[in-house]
Amino acid sequence: MTAHNIRDWLQARPEVESVFACICDLNGAMRGKRLPIEKAKVIMDGGLRLPLSVLSVDIWGEDIENNELVFETGDSDGICDYTGRPIVLVNWTSRPSALVMFWMSTEDGVPFPGDPRHALSNIVERYKALGLTPVVATELEFYLCDPSEAQPQPPCSPVTGKRLDSDGALSLDELQHFDEFLNDVYDACHEQGIPADAAISENGAGQFEINMVHVADPLQAADDAVLFKRLVRGIARKHGMAATFMAKPYGDRSGSGFHVHFSLVDENGVNLFDNGGDEGTPMMLNAVAGLLETMQENTLTFAPHQNSYRRLLPGAHAPTSVVWGYENRTAAIRIPGGSPKARRIEHRVAGADANPYLVLSSILGGALVGIENKMEPMAPIEGDAYSQKLDHLPLDWATAIQSFRRGKHVQNVFSKRLQTMLVECKMQELKRFARYVTDFEYDSYLESV
Repeated sequence: MTAHNIRDWLQARPEVESVFACICDLNGAMRGKRLPIEKAKVIMDGGLRLPLSVLSVDIWGEDIENNELVFETGDSDGICDYTGRPIVLVNWTSRPSALVMFWMSTEDGVPFPGDPRHALSNIVERYKALGLTPVVATELEFYLCDPSEAQPQPPCSPVTGKRLDSDGALSLDELQHFDEFLNDVYDACHEQGIPADAAISENGAGQFEINMVHVADPLQAADDAVLFKRLVRGIARKHGMAATFMAKPYGDRSGSGFHVHFSLVDENGVNLFDNGGDEGTPMMLNAVAGLLETMQENTLTFAPHQNSYRRLLPGAHAPTSVVWGYENRTAAIRIPGGSPKARRIEHRVAGADANPYLVLSSILGGALVGIENKMEPMAPIEGDAYSQKLDHLPLDWATAIQSFRRGKHVQNVFSKRLQTMLVECKMQELKRFARYVTDFEYDSYLESV
């Protein structure tokens, strides 16, 4: 978007009085400033500065104790560079506002290696050097909840007034009951340039999934996912509900996943995973092998929070084993059926709570490790992966943090700076969670042991 386009955008929306200038931190949270709309041109020309360390604050927005970055740089500011993503309208608040996305560079103009968006950009550039373009689509699940309760409860139907009390997998009635909410979501997606496609009612009460159309730009796909999560939460509030992308908000209901589909095309737009049959090309198999090779050490990017590991418990109908298969939803890596022209890989590990930039970096970076090294995958699994003895993902947060810290291929995907920042952030969060004793522990142990 050029300065001329910015002026046109503002002139077409005189009701907009403020602009939110935002970056995306390691946890996938948007952080930044609210400014008068007159400042839009200034901030897009590099006039916005923020501490580089704001990218690594913990989930509560608190600074990381003994932050290596702070000691090395004196907690210096970075420059917020405009990403080029068009300004988006935020019209579910009390007054319409605008939102602009930025990413960080250092004082000398070098992209900051701890910025998750730059991490993904680096992977995309490596593909470009090989004459390859990833084509990506995402699927995000979320729950609508009743915000009046301390603990999440399914929402009441706007049609019947009754609280949802059963799982509604692919229920048309549930989609129709929340028609006004979904209409507003689709309108906002259209306004913000997010290619929303099919919506379905998922397996949990009040759970929905909205799929995105494939795009030949992974940065756009990640931007779309970040903006989508924000607008869904905002529109839910407008309708008197809350929306959550927690991986497992209910212990006894389905978790929420973030599935990613991708293929690779050459400079002529030819799908390099398509060999005309069901099995896919050697390049696709190399990519699968790289994904399996890097999956355990990158689990922290797919499951970054304490709650994430409730979704990844064995038998919880989410991938827990390092395995792939054709048309098999129990596998972590699935090769969907259908026309060979649409041959692609589906990565099913990430939870909806994950940072989209880190997820796509791990997936595309892991595939690139396999392609560059011409790795060969194990044989595809047949049958139920949950019931077989297979190598598994880290089953707890602490193990995932250590796997990411020590991973053989992590620095083939991420900078050492980002690796250190993410480990420090997650260790601080882990220690804080460890200090809290739950009510269930008191009920179980207080007078029994």
